[in-house]
Order: sequence, then C-alpha cells, then structure tokens
Amino acid sequence: MSKTIRIGAIGAGGNARAHMRRMAAMKGVKLVAITDPSKDAIKLAQEQVEGAAKLPVFADHAKMLDEVAMDAVVISTPHTLHFDQIMDSLGAGLHVLCEKPMVCTTDDAAAVIDAWKASGLVMGVAYQRHTMGQFRYCRERIVSGEMGQVLFINSLQSQAWYQGQVLKGTWRSKMALSGGGQLNDSGSHLIDIVLWMSDLQPAEVFAYQDKMGSEVDILSAIDVTFDGGALCTFSIVGYQSWPGMFEETTIWLEKGQLAIRGDEVWEWTDTNQRTVVSGSALGRTWAPDENFIAAIRGKEEIQSSPEDALKVIQLSEAAWASAESGKPEAVVR
Repeated sequence: MSKTIRIGAIGAGGNARAHMRRMAAMKGVKLVAITDPSKDAIKLAQEQVEGAAKLPVFADHAKMLDEVAMDAVVISTPHTLHFDQIMDSLGAGLHVLCEKPMVCTTDDAAAVIDAWKASGLVMGVAYQRHTMGQFRYCRERIVSGEMGQVLFINSLQSQAWYQGQVLKGTWRSKMALSGGGQLNDSGSHLIDIVLWMSDLQPAEVFAYQDKMGSEVDILSAIDVTFDGGALCTFSIVGYQSWPGMFEETTIWLEKGQLAIRGDEVWEWTDTNQRTVVSGSALGRTWAPDENFIAAIRGKEEIQSSPEDALKVIQLSEAAWASAESGKPEAVVR
C-alpha cells in the first residue's frame, strides 16, 4: 500500500459528502474517485468537497474499482446496495468503511463477515456512537462489572422521519432501497449502541409496528429479552411535529443506574446522589473515518466492526418478524 491512503467514494449523497470532506481533510489521505448514478449528487460533491472537481467520476462502482488504483473505499448509498458494493470492494482487495446498516439481512451479514475475515482487510461500519465519549463511558462502566449485571434498559428515539422521508418520497421510504423504515435507518443506531454498551446478546423480541400507510415501518415498540435474563424496551418514533431528533437511554444495573442525556451521563451508584459526567471526564470522542484510517495504518482497532453490525440486523429481523406474526420471535444467530 502506498504511503498516502487512496480513497474511492461509493455514493455522493449528503452523508457521503460529509465522509468525503472528513477524509479529504486528513493528512496522508487522498480522495481519488467518486461513483454515483446521480449526476446531481456528483455535481454537489464536486462543489462541496475540496479537490473533488478534478477527480474521475463514475455511474457504476464496479467500473471505478476496475479502473482506478486505490487502497480503500467509503460506502454511503441506499441500504440494499451495500452488500454487493462491500463484496465487490473486498474482492478487489480494498479496505472498507460502510455506512449503517451494514446490510439488510442476517444471511448477507454472515457472508460479509466470512469475506472480510478471509481477506485480512480492515472493515468498519459507521456507527459513530462507538467513538463518542458518553457511550464509551457507559460501556466501560458496564463491562467492568463494577455496577453488577444489567437488569433493564429503556431506549427512546424520536424524529420527524415520516415528514422528512415518506412525505418527500426519498429512497429511505422505498422498501426496495431502504430495506426497512426508521428501524433500519436512524433507529439502527439506537439498537446498535444499546447492544454495544451493554455487551448483551438478544434472545427474543416482541414488537409492534405501524407503517402509517407507507411501505416501511414508522413507529416501533420493541421489547427484548437477553441471554441471562436482562430486559429492554426500544421506542423508535418516526413521527413528530418538530424537526430534529430526541434521544435518551437509561440503564438499570444491580449496583446503580446510568442515563445518557445528550452529551452527559447521569450516574447513580449506592446513594441517591446523582453524578453528572461530562466533557473530558467522558474520554475521547473522534469520528469513524479517523478510526478507519488509523486502523489501516495499524494504529487503532476498528471500534465498530461487521460483527457488531450483525447483531443489529439479527435483532431488527426478529422485530420485523414479530410485528408480522403478532407473537414473540427468537433472534436467529
């Protein structure tokens, strides 16, 4: 691999352009090509990303992989396209950073993991909460065992997803491209971070969902039992009257309680006194892009792996199955 890490961008939408800008700003990293079937998205990338106007552009990712020398790709495209793009990139000998959800079925996730492990390449999934201080702090407190076993988790996410996606007819509202509604989109972050912080394995799911007349889930009420007996309830609300996002997670343990409120962690141990942990006390925060490049250079471990992403789609598939069947469904492993 050359000293400069050469990146190809698969996807040029708004999220992809943010990845490109972060990559382009890193020392020793060079964006070398962009692929997207949308000429409008390519044009915006050329306007918004420094140096992008001079790069070769492609409508098809396979053509880019075949014609441009590179070391890695960043994938930010409609969810159901991820599988082929990941497999083609790994097959071309490239490191991969993929947006969430990694893929949309457990079978595809297993195939990706097999290909990734066989390749010896670096692969990360852009669940950015893994590199944010408040979530890392809670994981460290839980896995240390100092607060005892997890008993119960309550996690809520609310945003105007219906208004922003369904009413505007975006690809996220189309099952063929999204693979699911808010649960598979921003809700995927919520599922992921609870599983990662708690280090628990989900066993069974009972879910209700409302599509509100659309192709995909908008409202999800999901109850989960974990191996060992811990319980969790996820509330994923894709309809609200104001823009923006509201999110909070509370974790009850044998010897205390942790609550994530914005950039702070509220902690209770053996007294009624609440401790507010914030700022540098939470530890380092950085971006998945930085972590990916550092991992390629052998300086860090990937913080959000394909195996983490597998657990997310396993739980999500069980939730969809339960909402369809009207009964609890086992999490297939």
